[in-house]
Amino acid sequence: MKLRHKFLLLAVAPLALAMLAIALAVRSQAITLAQHQRALVEAAYLQAKEVELRHYVQLAESAIAPLVASGRNDDETRQAAIAILAQLDYGPDGYFFLYDLQGRSLMHPRQPELVGQDLWTLRDAHGRPTIQNLIAAARAGGGAVRYQWRKPSSEQQLVDKLGYVVAIPQWNWMMGTGIYLDDVDAALQRIDARARDDIRQTLLWIGAIAAISIFAVGVAGMALNVSEHRASDAKLQQLAQRVVQSQEDERIRLSRELHDGVSQLLVSVKLLIETAIERLHAARAQRDSATPLLATALERINHVFIEVRRMSHALRPALLDDLGLPAALEHLARQMHDNGALQVALTVNGTPHALSGDQSTALYRIAQEALTNVLRHARARSAGIELRYDAGQTVLAIHDNGIGFDVADVQQDPDRGIGLRNMNERMAALQGTLTVTSGPLGTHVIARLPATGAVS
Repeated sequence: MKLRHKFLLLAVAPLALAMLAIALAVRSQAITLAQHQRALVEAAYLQAKEVELRHYVQLAESAIAPLVASGRNDDETRQAAIAILAQLDYGPDGYFFLYDLQGRSLMHPRQPELVGQDLWTLRDAHGRPTIQNLIAAARAGGGAVRYQWRKPSSEQQLVDKLGYVVAIPQWNWMMGTGIYLDDVDAALQRIDARARDDIRQTLLWIGAIAAISIFAVGVAGMALNVSEHRASDAKLQQLAQRVVQSQEDERIRLSRELHDGVSQLLVSVKLLIETAIERLHAARAQRDSATPLLATALERINHVFIEVRRMSHALRPALLDDLGLPAALEHLARQMHDNGALQVALTVNGTPHALSGDQSTALYRIAQEALTNVLRHARARSAGIELRYDAGQTVLAIHDNGIGFDVADVQQDPDRGIGLRNMNERMAALQGTLTVTSGPLGTHVIARLPATGAVS
């Protein structure tokens, strides 16, 4: 996988995981909220139903209250009370029922076949003892009980029912009524369905937002990759052109120096030697005049050696390999001073560290490039080189008293600052740093390299 694809994946993966975590958290919270809402609605429905049933039972109690209060406990009085209760109803499924406190059915307007049966052991579909629970609530002073019972208006289907019962201890009765809860269940199912739809819709919105966000990040990442790739290609092309141009410039310089310096000296030496040879072959009187010509030729050969040594030193100073960086920098400073172009002072501080060949070459080239720039552009009268061996690093500092320049402007100009960019690249390749500051009072170039160890 390419590096830019890894960066893109690194950006998209956390976003996708975050959106997934958000979706799961929202889903969990929504389900919990829906369950709480359902429980609250169910409790409110049941409470309202219980209050309604209690009112119905109170009305029924008031209808038979004169008979109960009469103190009579004969069969005729009870039958009169049962007849009154049998006539009381409210809708197709609203009726009253009677049981004795031992669980025997005394009255059931909608299921007369149950009258006279002992239903003490009757249980609903959930295994709950229906009549026992009703009688227990009645003995406790009256209350509501939830159970399952056959609904008359729905072909005797088992439906959840909420009953409310009271005891009539004078006659050993339990009287009650109930409301079927299928409408409550239907309302709760509608609430559950709406909650599921809301959760599904919320998750769809989160998914859509996540998809759009991931797509946007991907597009932005691809656009950034394309832009960076193009910029990198352009920089590489410029760098390649500069390298080629630098090579060509160096070849031209070497060719010119060889042609103008070494070549002319060699031609002159060749002519002098040829003339001396001709005179040696001529008359004896002319042999003495050949001696000065050969001396001149020897002198010019010495100049050739000096010129070749100068060019060789400019390309790669032998002192750098033989005696190390301080000696090479000292020779560079003396060379500048001897040429009369610039007064350069060198100072070396600290205990020397061992430097690799690449590090020594980089620091020497930086000093050479910096002093060359001082000569060409700074209009300085003097410059200084400081080589400092600190704990853990080697520092090379070059300063001058010239007119200075705008560092940021030069670094941003593609046609200028090649020397500064080369120095930066040399330091970056060796994990070093280069700092350049400049102003009206002069320029400071500071190169820092990590030390590789102590001198052997």
